[in-house]
Amino acid sequence: MGMRGSRRANGAKAEGVTALDLGARDALDPQMQAYFAKCMEKLGFVPNVLEAHAFAQRKLKAFVAMADELMLGDSGLSKLEREMIAVAVSAINHCHYCLTAHGAALRQRGQDPELGERVAHNYRSADLPARHEAMLDFAVKLTEAPDKIVEADRRALRSAGFRDRDIWDIAAVAAFYNMSNRLAAATDMRPNHQYHYLARTADSAPAGPQVRAINRRPATLAAARRRRV
Repeated sequence: MGMRGSRRANGAKAEGVTALDLGARDALDPQMQAYFAKCMEKLGFVPNVLEAHAFAQRKLKAFVAMADELMLGDSGLSKLEREMIAVAVSAINHCHYCLTAHGAALRQRGQDPELGERVAHNYRSADLPARHEAMLDFAVKLTEAPDKIVEADRRALRSAGFRDRDIWDIAAVAAFYNMSNRLAAATDMRPNHQYHYLARTADSAPAGPQVRAINRRPATLAAARRRRV
């Protein structure tokens, strides 16, 4: 599944994920089948960015390996901080997919239903700690004017408490989402509608049960969107 109006191998019509006709989903090996099953278990759905890459398993595996290492691997940055970078960069690039998906992840990581919107709209007015403002200042400058990065920018991060390996990770996460934002824009990649409803209240349920409830709703929004395409 990687295009609007496509059909899965079993003939069932699939909701569009990108504007490109990329062919049918590649045959997934047991590792990737297990990965998709884990997404269903934890989230209640398979993120569309994975479905979009699934026309070629080697591309899917490369994307998953890089994303998981950057966002979940060992780092001096917390998982929350990495999601903040993803959202701030995606806001600069006006990336609908990543703002929606990582805005939800940021709300969940921070256990704060407002945090994703505050960072997405204007992190400078979000009352963030100085450490996080310095981190996002660097990520945004790297996004908007990479040729203007100078030693003073790295020095500002060190003054905020980041080590040099942390600076590498800030840059790597920012660079990855600049790439992902551009790929999503080029292909008109659409986020799963379930992301819009995740962690919207202070006492939100865990993702899996919450999304399974959303999945049972009539797909009126999806139907309306298909009519517009």
